[in-house]
Amino acid sequence: MKNYIKENQKLPLFGIGPYLIVSFVLMTVLGIVVFHYILRIGIIGGIWIYIFRTVGAVFIVSGGLIWFIGALGSNMDNNIANNTLKTDGIYAWVRNPMYSGLWILLFGTILMWHNIWLLVIPVINWLILTIVLINTEEKWLADLYGKEYEDYRKHVNRCVPFKRH
Repeated sequence: MKNYIKENQKLPLFGIGPYLIVSFVLMTVLGIVVFHYILRIGIIGGIWIYIFRTVGAVFIVSGGLIWFIGALGSNMDNNIANNTLKTDGIYAWVRNPMYSGLWILLFGTILMWHNIWLLVIPVINWLILTIVLINTEEKWLADLYGKEYEDYRKHVNRCVPFKRH
């Protein structure tokens, strides 16, 4: 997989993303298998099944849309190749829409299993995501863009998409 578009490109095209994505998906699948199918603990029933699944479906669709807009609808590859900071479009709402979208989608997937013990997995994934981004990509961006990135970071959330004033 080619990780650079141009020879003078300063940031990798994919960064640490593939590793985070694989680890989040594996942790989610492992959690579902262990808690729901092997240990069979934390499963809730009744009306809660429908509530969890309805909310889960909303999160899956929302996460998928956020990921799609960030990954395929934002033209981010050109910004990376040209060493320019992306701050418009979805990136005006959230600094990491691809990670956020995947995290939201996986949270929705977990809700589909209506298992209370699975709710610890998004928290663990969130902590891992935050720690890894602070210690890798955010450092790379701060080194490359300096004050421009610091100002952007003050006005746009890392992973929760919403518009700050």
